[in-house]
Amino acid sequence: MTAKNENINRHLDHLFRHESGKLVSVLTRIFGTENLDMAEDVVQDSIVEAFKQWTYSGIPENPAGWLYTVSKNKALNILNREKNKRKYADELARDSESENSSGQTLDHYFSEEGIADDQLRMIFTCCHPSIPSDSQVALTLKTLCGFSIKEIAKAFLTNDETINKKLVRARQKLRQESVTFEVPEGKDMEKRLNTVLKTIYLLFNEGYSASSGKDLIRTELCEEAIRLASLISEHDTIQDKSEVYALLALMQLNTSRFSARQNNEGHILTMAEQDRSVWNKELMQAGLNNLERSTYNKNVSIYHVLAAISAYHCVAVSFETTDWKSILALYDSLLEFDNSPVALLNRAIALSKVHGAEKGIQELDLIKDNPSIKTYHLFYSSQAQFYYELNNFSEAAESLKKAIKYSTLPSEKTLLEERLKTCIEKIVT
Repeated sequence: MTAKNENINRHLDHLFRHESGKLVSVLTRIFGTENLDMAEDVVQDSIVEAFKQWTYSGIPENPAGWLYTVSKNKALNILNREKNKRKYADELARDSESENSSGQTLDHYFSEEGIADDQLRMIFTCCHPSIPSDSQVALTLKTLCGFSIKEIAKAFLTNDETINKKLVRARQKLRQESVTFEVPEGKDMEKRLNTVLKTIYLLFNEGYSASSGKDLIRTELCEEAIRLASLISEHDTIQDKSEVYALLALMQLNTSRFSARQNNEGHILTMAEQDRSVWNKELMQAGLNNLERSTYNKNVSIYHVLAAISAYHCVAVSFETTDWKSILALYDSLLEFDNSPVALLNRAIALSKVHGAEKGIQELDLIKDNPSIKTYHLFYSSQAQFYYELNNFSEAAESLKKAIKYSTLPSEKTLLEERLKTCIEKIVT
């Protein structure tokens, strides 16, 4: 491949990642949720045409604008076929009666305001209750975030076939249930919003602590989660946005520390080792502002508690000055929402900071037989840290060996292996 074609491919990859979700959303409004495949095909065809055209004429001054125009024209061509016009464009036909032409209506749909509205509709469509919960995140990643099936499979540690089946079933549900492309209202909004926020949080978590691949952090997943939550926070018809602001705060506060989580060699840095001067203060302040916004109506959700925990970490000027007593109190509150082994593990860490490593070990003993913990590397690495603090280097080494066994990321394995080496040196001496 020539250097020119490689440059075009880079531009198109960037465009597809950042613009395809917007285009698919608008086209789904035009064609209907039952024709989601068609919307995705139009975007893909536009990308292919861009490569062909740009190979000869060069990359246009406004690549995104070019792609939008081509996609709009392709949609108009489909709508101008009589059989498809009747099948796909009921809403478009109504709008066109007052605006004189389908073309003018499409111009409105493709406006900045129209695109933002349709992205919000698409979020709620992807998280419709008729779609299995394990397929909602996959559909969101595919339609709104521009992820390929291979990328989604990699993110969730599964194979392409499994993800493809989830997407097929999700689209079938949209057709079978005749799901309308809209933002719900009233009580339906309350039910659906909870699912949407949960999906966005799962998306962020996968980026914050990747389950596979070579990268500890998948920044693009976190950025997409924040972008989607921001869209929801700006929507006027949602009456109670406290949970939205809390989730947005949680993600912004955690993301503000990304630049310090790894060194130049890609090795993980613990919170105690991080250079806090490189934390993103602007993003951190945005998170603190949203956390304050989330408290206006006194409602408390799991996102409020988690965001408050993150805030305590962010405002501490050093690791040593971290307010662990307040963090422990928040973890006690968290158990009312989430009593899972992972939540109990995190609480045990906070507990050890307040009452000592021995107390932390006792807490871990209470959950060590839980099936979901037996292969969780962070359980064993935390256990190893407690033993290390108690100068029990033999037990620490055994725990680290298990942590290494169950860790999936190279950067995590490297950190654990370094700790194991230190333990062995302590045992020898």
